Amino acid sequence: MDSIFTSFLLSITTTTTTVFYAIVVAFVSFVFINKRRRSPCKSSSPSKRILLGSMGWPFIGETLDFIACGYTDRPQSFMDKRCLLYGKVFKSHLFGSPTIVSTDAEVSKIILQSDANSFVPSYPKSLTELMGESSILRINGSLHRRIHGLIGSFFKSPYLKAQVTCNMRKLLLQSMDTWKEDRPIYIQDETKNIAFQVLAKALIGLDPGEEMEFLKIQFQKFIAGLMSLPIKLPGTQLHRSLEAKKKMVKLVLQIIQDKKINGGSLSQNTMDVADVLLNNKSEKLTDELISDNMIDLMIPGEDSVPLLITLAIKYLFDCPKALHQLKEENLELKRRKKDLGDPLCWDDYLSLPFTQNVITETLRLGNIIMGVIRKAMKDVEIKGYLIPKGWCVLTHFRSVHLDDNHHESPLQFNPWRWQDRDMSSGSNTCFTPFGGGLRLCPGHDLSRLEASIFLHHFVTQFRWVAEDDTIINFPTVRMKNRMPIWVKREN
Repeated sequence: MDSIFTSFLLSITTTTTTVFYAIVVAFVSFVFINKRRRSPCKSSSPSKRILLGSMGWPFIGETLDFIACGYTDRPQSFMDKRCLLYGKVFKSHLFGSPTIVSTDAEVSKIILQSDANSFVPSYPKSLTELMGESSILRINGSLHRRIHGLIGSFFKSPYLKAQVTCNMRKLLLQSMDTWKEDRPIYIQDETKNIAFQVLAKALIGLDPGEEMEFLKIQFQKFIAGLMSLPIKLPGTQLHRSLEAKKKMVKLVLQIIQDKKINGGSLSQNTMDVADVLLNNKSEKLTDELISDNMIDLMIPGEDSVPLLITLAIKYLFDCPKALHQLKEENLELKRRKKDLGDPLCWDDYLSLPFTQNVITETLRLGNIIMGVIRKAMKDVEIKGYLIPKGWCVLTHFRSVHLDDNHHESPLQFNPWRWQDRDMSSGSNTCFTPFGGGLRLCPGHDLSRLEASIFLHHFVTQFRWVAEDDTIINFPTVRMKNRMPIWVKREN
């Protein structure tokens, strides 16, 4: 779940203001923190590997080089260059912290599966201010395991998948009914609007209406401050974002109080995440903690599903062979269910092997989350590499996903590569789009489900032509022009 950190960390841009921010953060870190940290280059034990790399410029390290590469059409060049010079695990200095970068699948897996005694998530000051100390994205130990376990089990439940399927399909078909053939449809915008409403319904049971619109507006104000200057004075972005979160928390607290008065959901088929946490009798799960976490859980879910769907549409348009096979597979499902007189269920959408291969390949090639950052809580040795206490570790998913040692012709969209391979995000070391270990994103199954529903109804109801658009990989993955397409309804 901490994989969301990277998406917002990379929201730092190269404008004068943000470069100043990077320098200030790096300077403070250097003066007050780094002076007590040891360099991993020296080892008294001959069995330990010497970590090579460059710490870059004084104070700012290699942060600006990292950012500059992100804005080019070769965002992987920063990592590729250093891997050639120093190997797959190397040292650097990024965003104010001395950092070990891992592009090694095995090393990254060990880090992801480590507990809080070895590594904890690392976040910038503005993000920690907005999340608060009780956020599931920050807490560790037994409380984190309890909350993550409750949410993870609920997200895997058949009744939630049935609820999400019904809600997603309803909102999608309503949206598609408004699509006109004489004007472009912006897929990125359409999917964001639908996915947010599906997410709010799953988390707090909120239906479309005035409260939903209020929540959407406040949430956009909230996330605008996730990578702002860590100054809370009135008029600053961080202060505005904190005020927006207070308004959202107030709304969620009212919903929680209403649930308590009404006895919560009377049916498993209408339960939401808030109901699940309220039904747990732990004294630590207070109303305030639950409401805070409902807002924080929107952070990783707000972008991932829309971008997954948008990128899939982009890749399919660029690969007519894949689009044809996916369309035929979904048309066959539609015909079969129609002949039986049965409605489509959640397991029908997930049963289509080639559709799932397209989603898997989109996750691998698109790299919506490029990696996660953890901080070492003690000296840790992995495969002979010494990671000193207090240093950050960037496990770089994109490097593994685009490594030709793991994936043949890695820059090519090839969903057929997954025909005889395990698509499980938790069991494949070389495929980790949702992170791993104790903080594996609990919504990874629902992400696939929502993408499957969208693709099914889209390809069986429309033919389309996409305008030229470009994938932007920095500060977050997105389409430059929001993926405009022209649609024509199938007869």
